[in-house]
Amino acid sequence: MSSRPRSTSDSAEAGPATEVDPAKRAEQARALCLRLLTVRARTRAELAEQLSKRGYPDDIAATVLNRLVEVGLLDDADFAEQWVRSRRINAGKGRRALAAELRTKGVDDEVIDDALAGIDAGAERQRAEELVRAKLRRERLSDDDDVKVTRRLVGMLARRGYNQGMAFDVVSVELAAERERRKV
Repeated sequence: MSSRPRSTSDSAEAGPATEVDPAKRAEQARALCLRLLTVRARTRAELAEQLSKRGYPDDIAATVLNRLVEVGLLDDADFAEQWVRSRRINAGKGRRALAAELRTKGVDDEVIDDALAGIDAGAERQRAEELVRAKLRRERLSDDDDVKVTRRLVGMLARRGYNQGMAFDVVSVELAAERERRKV
């Protein structure tokens, strides 16, 4: 007799006489969710996907996820707020990129709107200015570099989800300020 633990595929092959108890499957699903939440915060959609991928029935997944919401271990709104705060500070992401990232994580649009409500145009522009200033300080600027540097910096901001018009304006202003600063 084998000493390895039985997997869900083993029980399916063994036939109906040895079916896994639904209560035991629910406990396994709960344990999986708790392990995943220990690593990092996750959305309901992410956990539902993991449960589905591992073959848990929808009714068991819904029961487990509803219970996690009830006890406060699963909260998409809180996840979205933390995600926005962290990604703005650490990665310098703009509103558009943050919204796209949250959508890929399965967060509802109204929750995304609430999480992004604290970012006004002025705060977004200020963060873009900080990013450009930091990059410009490391740039070697020659007299004929402006087009190349501008294109590179606008591209950097665009990849981080900033509006192209605002990005171009920020880069132009900061590039002129950096050139002035280096003259002195």
